[in-house]
Amino acid sequence: MLSELEARINQLRNELTQIVEVTGLNSPDTIYFSQKLDEFILIYQKVNANSRLSEYSLSEPILFGCNKICKK
Repeated sequence: MLSELEARINQLRNELTQIVEVTGLNSPDTIYFSQKLDEFILIYQKVNANSRLSEYSLSEPILFGCNKICKK
């Protein structure tokens, strides 16, 4: 799923770049595609964060990423 989102994000970035060149930074089309790109980036970040969290065992303490240092 992450690779599909990455591909879609890259596609939207390319489209956004082309739209900016044609219509300018403040055009409704630019703003629309920029917002769509933002949505996909947020989805990617949420999915990526959830996949990283599932890598940890619930029996291990997670303290701000310092498991090895903070465990005693």
